[in-house]
Amino acid sequence: MSQARDALGETRTCPHCRSTILASAAVCPACRHHVRAGTRVTAGPPRVTIHPFTVEGRVRSAAGAGAWEYAVVLSIRNDRGEEIGRQVVGVGAMRGEEGRTFTLDVEVYVPV
Repeated sequence: MSQARDALGETRTCPHCRSTILASAAVCPACRHHVRAGTRVTAGPPRVTIHPFTVEGRVRSAAGAGAWEYAVVLSIRNDRGEEIGRQVVGVGAMRGEEGRTFTLDVEVYVPV
């Protein structure tokens, strides 16, 4: 991007994994590849990242319960409770006594 400063909240597609990311991002949060040439030299000081919300949970099927299928659904709501985003981020199955651990981490970036 040749703009001196990206518009707040503007998005683009990561050229590596095709995820939607912030246009101001130097590193894709999904695949962790650098997405801006010369970022380390020309972008100035790194942006401060705040993690105001992290939650982790484990799901384990009960002994003898058989197979379970799951879908991980992420929804984002504004202050009025209106859903502004909803996405299935993963699906899968667990057999027997298998388990899965799910972590949700919200990263907030301070513009520089």
